Amino acid sequence: MDLGAAIIAAREAGLLIAGGGHAMAAGLTVDPGRLSALAEFLDERLGTAVIAAQANQALQLDLAVAPGGLVPPLVETLESAGPYGMGWPGPRIAVGPVRLIKADLVGKDHVRLIVRGDDGASFKAVAFRQAETELGQALLNRAQGRRFWLAGRAKIDDWGSRPAAELHVDDAAWAD
Repeated sequence: MDLGAAIIAAREAGLLIAGGGHAMAAGLTVDPGRLSALAEFLDERLGTAVIAAQANQALQLDLAVAPGGLVPPLVETLESAGPYGMGWPGPRIAVGPVRLIKADLVGKDHVRLIVRGDDGASFKAVAFRQAETELGQALLNRAQGRRFWLAGRAKIDDWGSRPAAELHVDDAAWAD
């Protein structure tokens, strides 16, 4: 969906003080008294596109590895193919199956995990801003004892005495 076009159309319809943008980003200024009218306009204009996008959601993966394969040399190799950005996203990998060793909250709403695979290898994973989402709640409350796959971006955690590979989690799926 073209977010910028929707904001420009709302401006042209007199719903905004100012606004503009492009397909991927937009900015606007709205009078508080026009907020409800703007919400209705955007629901009508973008609602069908949002529903269609949600129905067609698929998580594209570039690589699947066993937990023992999530190591710093792999992360370094993946990073060397960059730079990554909006038109060229970094590789997303699936790691698993794993079992939960520990899950807790860090910061305001991040879920930190330590998981171990059937191959005996363990690693740290973080699901940023996911504590209150369905994903975060599943990891915090329903993952104990179950096998699952994690998908996300491999990163280097250089905190501590030696670098380790970790996963920044985008999604998870039960393996059983």
